[in-house]
Amino acid sequence: MIRDTSAQDRLVEVRPSRSRNRKLLLIGGGVAVVALIALAAPRVSTMFSADTSVSASRLNFATVTRGPFVRDIAAEGKVVAAVSPTMYATSAGAVVLKVHAGDVVKKGQVLAVITSPELTSKLAQEKSAADAMEVDYLRAQIDAKKKRSELQKAYDNATIDQTAAERDLNRYESAYGKGAVPQADVDKAKSTLDKAQITAKHAKTDLAMDNDSLTFDVQSKKLAHDRQVYLVQDLERQVEDLNVKSPVDGQVGQLFIAERATVAKDAQLLSVIDLSALEVEMKVPESFARDLAIGMPGEISGNGKTWNGKVSAVSPEVVNGEVAARLRFDGDTPKQLRQSQRLSVRILMDKRDNVLTVQRGSFVDESAGRYAYVVNDGMADRRDIRVGASSIDKVEILDGLKEGDKIVISGADTFGDAKHVAISR
Repeated sequence: MIRDTSAQDRLVEVRPSRSRNRKLLLIGGGVAVVALIALAAPRVSTMFSADTSVSASRLNFATVTRGPFVRDIAAEGKVVAAVSPTMYATSAGAVVLKVHAGDVVKKGQVLAVITSPELTSKLAQEKSAADAMEVDYLRAQIDAKKKRSELQKAYDNATIDQTAAERDLNRYESAYGKGAVPQADVDKAKSTLDKAQITAKHAKTDLAMDNDSLTFDVQSKKLAHDRQVYLVQDLERQVEDLNVKSPVDGQVGQLFIAERATVAKDAQLLSVIDLSALEVEMKVPESFARDLAIGMPGEISGNGKTWNGKVSAVSPEVVNGEVAARLRFDGDTPKQLRQSQRLSVRILMDKRDNVLTVQRGSFVDESAGRYAYVVNDGMADRRDIRVGASSIDKVEILDGLKEGDKIVISGADTFGDAKHVAISR
């Protein structure tokens, strides 16, 4: 047999070269990069179209919804007395207190007495002057009557003399016609009659003129007396006011003076609290004050109970960015409340259904309600909007947004003037 070379053959292991391994790695890496680029292409295009990029952790978002919209103000209030008069000294003097702080008092009850010797002495003097003027007035009436009587008497005598002179003239004229008396006697009788007529005329004039003068004199005395009487009445009122009385049923609040202290006129003495007329005072932010109106309904809560109320007053002055408002209980005032007690207050300003709203955030103040950033696929796009009324936690959307839109409600101040912002995770 012919021998072959099989006995000499040997299997040799073929190993790939380094260059070939590198080539395979490059090909695989390229495929992976292409796949990643294909997957991230939309994201990359979004990033490149944005004006800036902000982390989502720095922002707060909310979704626009449609439903009921309630505008209300909730705050803490304190009980104050609707009627809490303060008593003042009507005159200078020493004060004797008749009550203590916390005492229950009735309307008209004497709370304090002011001792004023000057006022008491002046009243006595003016009373004496009034009595003297009354005597002068009565004397003037008597003198006037006497004077009128004398004038009337003079007028009556003059009238009688005139009548007698007329009779004498008639007799002399008749006798002269019969030739019994001379013409001189007739002329004398005529002169006597003329004189009597003039006297009667002047007496009548004097009676009228002096009567008016006497009337004026009596009236003057009467007016002076009346004026003095009014002065005495005013002083009596002042003396009566020295007894400081409670104007309402209530409770003595604060005493501003010590017992038997000497005070000046118009000095504060004490205060009285009318516990039957209590109100609740609350502080309202200035932004809501313009919408408050007297008569708005509210709720007052405390002591485990809730009472209905109404806005009774709104202060016209803004203090530290707040406005003071008062609520009056709708119905009888609860008996268990106390002055300055803290209660929860809620004022209902508006209530509507089917309103487009979004959670309130700083975007309302930052943009003045003119625009908002709508979030979609990792991008926040600025959109012009128009907002309406605001409540504590919501704001009404009038235009620019629709139900389901997601917007940035706070943190948009970091966007600057950018119109397109990328939201990174």
